[in-house]
Amino acid sequence: MNVKALLKQVPNRRTRRNLPVARTALSIAVAASCTFGVCLPGIAQDSDAAGRPAGSGNGRDVKVMIISMFGPEGQVWLDNLGPWKAIKVPGLSPDYPEVHCNRQEVCVLTTGMGHSNAAASLMALTFSDRFDLRRTYFMIAGIAGIDPMQGTLGSAAWAKYLVDFGIQWEIDAREKPDSWPSGFLGINTKSPSGKPPLDYRTEVFALNAKLADTAFALSRNVTLADTSAAQLARAKFNYPPANQPPEVIQCDTLAGDTWWSGKYIGERARYWTKLLTDNKGTYCTTQQEDNATYEALKRAASTGRVDLSRVAALRSGSDFDRPYDGQSASDNLVNYAAQGGFGPAIENLYRAGNPLVQDIVTHWGEWRDGVPSR
Repeated sequence: MNVKALLKQVPNRRTRRNLPVARTALSIAVAASCTFGVCLPGIAQDSDAAGRPAGSGNGRDVKVMIISMFGPEGQVWLDNLGPWKAIKVPGLSPDYPEVHCNRQEVCVLTTGMGHSNAAASLMALTFSDRFDLRRTYFMIAGIAGIDPMQGTLGSAAWAKYLVDFGIQWEIDAREKPDSWPSGFLGINTKSPSGKPPLDYRTEVFALNAKLADTAFALSRNVTLADTSAAQLARAKFNYPPANQPPEVIQCDTLAGDTWWSGKYIGERARYWTKLLTDNKGTYCTTQQEDNATYEALKRAASTGRVDLSRVAALRSGSDFDRPYDGQSASDNLVNYAAQGGFGPAIENLYRAGNPLVQDIVTHWGEWRDGVPSR
């Protein structure tokens, strides 16, 4: 990537009045080096006076950083992997102002829920000098709604793609053209079937497939938690895997701050994931934060503070994203807690995620320089 050449090509447009030319061109260079949001190394890395990458000081080494979004998601790790040392980090959520780290150099961060909290907390973490995160493996571990055609209550899904469901145009379904399957369409497209130009550069990210496959291989045979309430809820579906016991699976996750429920939005979720991943991804879980989390990590990676090839995403099904036959979409949404999936989904974050955590810390010599080939 010839950044100097790009500097000469910056158009004289509105952005030049707000930012120095060099900064604008550099952002273009970084974006141009990314495919599905995965950036090549060596772009836009800051350094200190000695020429070392930023974040390479005397901060605490971390082998695994577990990213949870709210209290119970983090607590399941705190209950199982202690004792812990609490480290305050300026800029974290006031509800969760500390990162907890144990003797194995495993840490737990709780960001707060939603896009804004996730992005702000990850920026505060990654630009803090209290940690050296250059070799850290980041594991997003949170609960989600789940597509009953891909999983069930308590299923734990490792993703290869993070897709943002919120960056779309929308027309109220009561006003959409009759030929449209829903009121959603990509920004700057002409119909729901058009792929948008991805101008935001956060619409879709591809995770390290080798890491996702390794995580799945390590956890696929674990025994997952279940409850009688979840069993009763899933039995109302007349097809698998919705009516089957939970398993560890591989499929992709969709982010958006609006909680939704229903067949038609669910169909859009499936289609949108296929559209943005060029038919490579398969939608199965819906949550709020993961694209925001990854974008914050990507910005830290552009300064050499983190390694984007070391990010994994695990989401467990706490409720179905659409109703069973005979149930209304509104009942499925407002009574989501009655499905009984919350408890096993929380527990299964630990059961499905811990094999990867323990393999990394136990065999650090194999993992230190990247995901091992096995």
